[in-house]
Amino acid sequence: MRKLASPYIAGPTLEDAVRVVRRLNAEGKRATIDVLGEEVTTAEEAREIAGAYHRVLARIEGERLDANISVKLTGLGLGLGYALCRENLQSLVEDARVRSNFVRIDMEDSSTTDDTLGLHRDLRAAGYDNLGVVLQARLRRSLADAQGLENVRLCKGIYLESPEVAYEDADEVRQSFRETLRALLDQGTYVGIATHDEQLIEYAIEQVRARGLAPGDYELQMLLGVRSARGDELVRDGHRLRVYVPFGTHWYEYSVRRLQENPRIAGYVAADTMRRLARR
Repeated sequence: MRKLASPYIAGPTLEDAVRVVRRLNAEGKRATIDVLGEEVTTAEEAREIAGAYHRVLARIEGERLDANISVKLTGLGLGLGYALCRENLQSLVEDARVRSNFVRIDMEDSSTTDDTLGLHRDLRAAGYDNLGVVLQARLRRSLADAQGLENVRLCKGIYLESPEVAYEDADEVRQSFRETLRALLDQGTYVGIATHDEQLIEYAIEQVRARGLAPGDYELQMLLGVRSARGDELVRDGHRLRVYVPFGTHWYEYSVRRLQENPRIAGYVAADTMRRLARR
């Protein structure tokens, strides 16, 4: 598992993440850094995760990296208490603002959606415009949730959910992605279009071109190590591309969760692995 996971995770340390982001920046790509470790059981562990993100922000500034951070609210203590999570999140958003940087709140399973959107809206209303959130096209509610959001990463979503709250058919998920993307673009939202699905990549490019959007008005996003060659093509074509760079000692849990909850990623991993072996 470690050998298979290595192209998709920067490594266990912040130094590993910095090394990978430097390489991505040299390739004309931006990054968002994720500290692995959302399973916290105490307030101290949640504050340790927040502290790790503060160190990431400091290194991004010190190394002049083109990168921001992505955080999971469960890692900041959401499961332990709303107030604890808000305290940790606000401290990170304030730190990022001082450093002219940005924080993206990842979306997790549907049990956290209301609190995630609530915290995001509370802090935006408090004047923190360097904060964005994620919508998952898999969730039936996402099109309605898109209304009024200013900065969104739109992805399909990887969490296994009940059919009452989530689409299960791949074509339904794609259609939800398309509808939500159109709604976001129509209301002037800055969208991070996060997908490896070629149908959706091509559709997104059609939509931004039809609206006459400049490269700075949106961005495309991919996971580290997934469809890297396609990412290179997108950069050469003049699109902004941001790569999701996870690091930390919880790499195994991250890898298993990705593969279990989204078998399509396993297909990308297998194809990329065979290409690397063929080049040896």
